[in-house]
Amino acid sequence: MNGPGRKPANSPGQTSFAALRDQLHEAATAFADGPGALEGILLGMVDDVDRAVREPLEIFPVCHHSPASAVAMARRLREKQPKVVYLELCEDMAPLLDELRNCRLPVAVQAFASDVDGFPAEWAPLSVVAPITEASAEYQAIAYALDTPGVELVLVDRSSDHVFQWDGRHGERTPEASSGPADGVPEPEAALHGEAVGVEIGDLRPRFAELEEHLLRHGKVRHWSEWWHQYVEVPLGDSDHDAYRQVMFLVGSLFRRLAPGDGDRVRVDEDRERYMWTRIREHLAAGAADPEDCLYVCGAFHAASRVEEFGVAGSGSFTISPRSATTWQHGLIPSSHAAIEAQFGLAPGSVSIAATQWAKNLKRTRVQPYRLAGQDGAKKPRATKKAAPAVAAPPPGAAEDRLSGFLRRPPVLDTLDEAELLGWSVDIVRAARRSGYLASTADAIAVFETSILLAGMRDRAKPTPYDFQDAAITCIEKDSVPGRRDVRRLVEIMMGGDRIGRVGYDALPPLARDVHDRLAPLELKLQQRGVQRALLDMNSRPELGACSDVLWMLRRLMPHGAARPIMGERKLGERSIQESWDLALGTHQRALIELGYEGVSIEQILEQRLRRDAYGPRATTAVVLAAVEDATLYLGSRRLADELGARALEVLAAERTADGAPEVLRRVRGLLAYYRTAEPVLPPWVESFVKAGYAHYCTLLPTAFTDEDATVGQVAAMLGFLFSMESLALSLGCDRAQLELAVAQSRPTDPERTALLWAAQVQLGALSRAELRERCGELLANPMVVPAYPRYLSGFVHALVPVPGLADVVVEAVSNAFGRLPDPVLLPWLPSLITTLRAGAADLAPVLIREAGRIFPARLAALDAWVPPWREVSEAGAPDGGRTRAAGGGSRGAALLFAHPGTLDAVAELLGCDGAWAASGEGPAGAVGAVLTARHPDTAIAWESLLTGA
Repeated sequence: MNGPGRKPANSPGQTSFAALRDQLHEAATAFADGPGALEGILLGMVDDVDRAVREPLEIFPVCHHSPASAVAMARRLREKQPKVVYLELCEDMAPLLDELRNCRLPVAVQAFASDVDGFPAEWAPLSVVAPITEASAEYQAIAYALDTPGVELVLVDRSSDHVFQWDGRHGERTPEASSGPADGVPEPEAALHGEAVGVEIGDLRPRFAELEEHLLRHGKVRHWSEWWHQYVEVPLGDSDHDAYRQVMFLVGSLFRRLAPGDGDRVRVDEDRERYMWTRIREHLAAGAADPEDCLYVCGAFHAASRVEEFGVAGSGSFTISPRSATTWQHGLIPSSHAAIEAQFGLAPGSVSIAATQWAKNLKRTRVQPYRLAGQDGAKKPRATKKAAPAVAAPPPGAAEDRLSGFLRRPPVLDTLDEAELLGWSVDIVRAARRSGYLASTADAIAVFETSILLAGMRDRAKPTPYDFQDAAITCIEKDSVPGRRDVRRLVEIMMGGDRIGRVGYDALPPLARDVHDRLAPLELKLQQRGVQRALLDMNSRPELGACSDVLWMLRRLMPHGAARPIMGERKLGERSIQESWDLALGTHQRALIELGYEGVSIEQILEQRLRRDAYGPRATTAVVLAAVEDATLYLGSRRLADELGARALEVLAAERTADGAPEVLRRVRGLLAYYRTAEPVLPPWVESFVKAGYAHYCTLLPTAFTDEDATVGQVAAMLGFLFSMESLALSLGCDRAQLELAVAQSRPTDPERTALLWAAQVQLGALSRAELRERCGELLANPMVVPAYPRYLSGFVHALVPVPGLADVVVEAVSNAFGRLPDPVLLPWLPSLITTLRAGAADLAPVLIREAGRIFPARLAALDAWVPPWREVSEAGAPDGGRTRAAGGGSRGAALLFAHPGTLDAVAELLGCDGAWAASGEGPAGAVGAVLTARHPDTAIAWESLLTGA
């Protein structure tokens, strides 16, 4: 490049742009008051264009998803018929390109790595995607190279591994793309690429913020996509090959020279250019290809490169670093216009508008595009007008200056196509009516006229799709959106729709094909988008049981909504004979494909994930037990369940808190119930877990009672484990004294845990129920304690987990509070009771409700004469020591036992009593009955109430 203030000489090879240099020199002098930095930039841009044009290896600059680039590419390929096509795309994606013919575009070529080696673990999983649409120059080059005999396609861009080596996490994403889906775009469609890093060909967007703002303001447009469409895309749609190349070189050079000169992004761009030219020279040196027979397709930004390695005769040498040890999987995933817009920061609807412009360009220029043979979703070729004749282009070195005329030419003013605009207006009103808008013919006329008005205000002879979109929003949407879609979204759909690609069956990974094959008996079109209902009657069609197994595993592995059960459930020891499912595997095709990167069957992947959960650094006992349950539930694998069970024992021994005690208790109870009914003996790991858990929680119990970080629910779960597993633990050799010592050493200070300790003492026999009732009465009688009484009740409710037999005592405690406390005390205290019970014991409330329903009378009329059971028990404190009650109970029990002698015989045999029955009940058997009923009066009364209904 010539330095500032120096007029370049017309050296050989540069004469074609001499006139342009003179004009720019004069313009720089006039506008900048003398040659200087502006002249250096302007003339440097001409040097960049001249250098790229004179390169022996023809460079074809493109813009990402540009219809003008696609048309120019198709025209040039038919003219030149190159034998080698070098394409700016990750070189490790080459084997997947032939599978594009089995897909419906748009789709994205993906490189995926779930296990990383050489990158930070928090980056996993790594994903790189390159979306491809039909209206893109890269697809035209791919289709030409794959379907033309003797043509070689060579991908020369850095590998997917180097994307993360050079850029780090999300290094390719633009600030606009990282903000999430665009407004008005449904989340599932905009998120088809997930968190993948996007690789595109031709990122032509100013990196100089002031330049972009200047272009948008003076172009009277709102965003960059609209500016590009109006001032570059449309003018280049009809240009010839030389003019197209030189304009794209000029635009790429402008954005490159005005980009910030430092930063990682510039370094990465230059390294990519060195990488690509190094690969090109290596290929040329290894084969017999002539640069004259080759075509290099790259972004216009990279075509204006100034690195030393530029060109087949480049002087620099670039060393390509080795790839990391990460294993990459490659495949195709569905894409959509909205996903491309969201990932690359394009305006909503711009890709759909580009698809419409592509169809119009083909019709106007009569260029025949390339399509892969057998392309899914492509229209069959039909007889059309004769294609425009191919004109041989001059050699690259002899290209004439087409920039001067292009820059001086006034913008071509297209005449207003009233029929097209009128059709748009009618179609948008029809779509608005279907979406709930009160639109009419008058609105269609208003949209038509407003579109013309907006185009005139913006110095346009013909309304663009963006003008029409603004007019439709103004005239139809007004101030509310009655349906799910707003008018902006309706226009985007009408202009070409958010086309969503689909990966064909033959292009799916083995796992995805296996899933479709195993679900074939459902007779559903699972590759279609949307929700489909599947009905499974395993009773009449037993073969559907295998489909049910697959669906339950997919529900466990795939995102919510991919496989959702409507009827039927699967629990340990339970299998439904009829099921109903809502399936959306076509909508979640990307997730199914990414499963295929992890293994060859869903059983293998589920086993891998269960092991990963169980052996992960954050694995807890509850997590490992959940993995054991899933291994039994979905895989039916006793081997894996035993392995994970042994792992649960290791994790339990390492835990020092009660954080996971509630979940551990719930899962251990479920597994014990399953193994006791499904297998003759308990697995060894279960017995070891119960023994270790009994000792472990006995050790932690005194600390948990005083630990401020432990909740009362967690302490109750620990006691629940100890009491519910006590019989099994004692049979396996544990000592009950260990639990008694742990309870005796517990010294809680807050009311909830104190009540919980009292319940544990009742269960162990250290505290009688009468003493517990007495303590509750003392709490209510103490005015200083009454405000804290709800917390005691909360502790009693939590105590129902380890001691469910205390439900009647809890109901009595609540009833006594309502019966004894005066309203001035009860009313302020009641909200605290409700909030405490709701926050800490909402799942135990049904137990209290059932117990209250059993105790309280069922009819309102019986309430006046009803005496609470706990008041009847107070007779035990009478002067005769309860002998009157015992005698009464004995007389009634004796009569009852004579009416049912079989019961007495069985009890007497258990107690070792012998004797014969007497007719009047005065004999030995009658004496036995009297002794038993006197010794156990509560039992006699309970039996009498059950048999007589009294």
